[in-house]
Amino acid sequence: MTVLLLCLAGPLQAWGSSARFVQRTTENAPTKSGVLGLLAAAEGRPRDAGLADLAGLRFGVRVDQPGSRIKDFHKAENSDTGRVMPLSDRYYLADAVFVAAVEGEEGLIGRLHTAVGAPHFLPYLGRRSCPPSRPLLFDGTPDGPSLSDQPLEEALRGFPWQASPWYRRQSERAAEGKEPRGPEELDLLLDCPPGEAPDYSLRDTPLTFDPRHRQYAVRGVRTGHTGAPPGHDPTAHLRPVPPRGDAGPSGRGSARPADRAPDGHTPDSHATDAP
Repeated sequence: MTVLLLCLAGPLQAWGSSARFVQRTTENAPTKSGVLGLLAAAEGRPRDAGLADLAGLRFGVRVDQPGSRIKDFHKAENSDTGRVMPLSDRYYLADAVFVAAVEGEEGLIGRLHTAVGAPHFLPYLGRRSCPPSRPLLFDGTPDGPSLSDQPLEEALRGFPWQASPWYRRQSERAAEGKEPRGPEELDLLLDCPPGEAPDYSLRDTPLTFDPRHRQYAVRGVRTGHTGAPPGHDPTAHLRPVPPRGDAGPSGRGSARPADRAPDGHTPDSHATDAP
């Protein structure tokens, strides 16, 4: 089995599993139907194409940055007839970041990886009005690659933290006691293995995306938590570094000139791992 890891980050996301009519709600994390729809679109599958191979993939998501829920009062009309559509309330997640993963047979996962790298249809995060702000794949980044041979849960637990730099700094200040302490763990939402009791259920396993008769099956979801793994911070080298001249608890004196780089920084001043 192989795992494909995806970065789902954007100004707005919307992952509905029970939205109906004028109330267009969103879950707190990406749904299986939403992520499989993104993968099917990347492959260029028609809406009435079979989904059995995708629906059989094991799915999981890690909440790296939960974001905040906002509501948009929405008005629309038919561009051809001019008919005004019913007014609706549409809910979104703002400034959220997730790591989603699907696990399956190596050949299928490899094809999906290739498709996401050069998608047939433009990807979006649940709704067409929600484009991603980062590449979906981690390939070529300090945290990549997007393909893993680890089991799905292990891959999600060990993958570097993807929260935005400002969110990480906020967490650091909280840890130093300068602000109310925030959450220390990241939520995990995983397909419940057969034979185990799920923590809750969602009707978000797609059977068909045919607009004439969409169908979804119920899946069990198991919840968990993991500590935030160290993540790459592209702004770490911009932070001021305290001089080494003061004696510390070890009683050592100032750093020798040979311990400093030509630009005056100490060797560890460009560390990129977040605390």
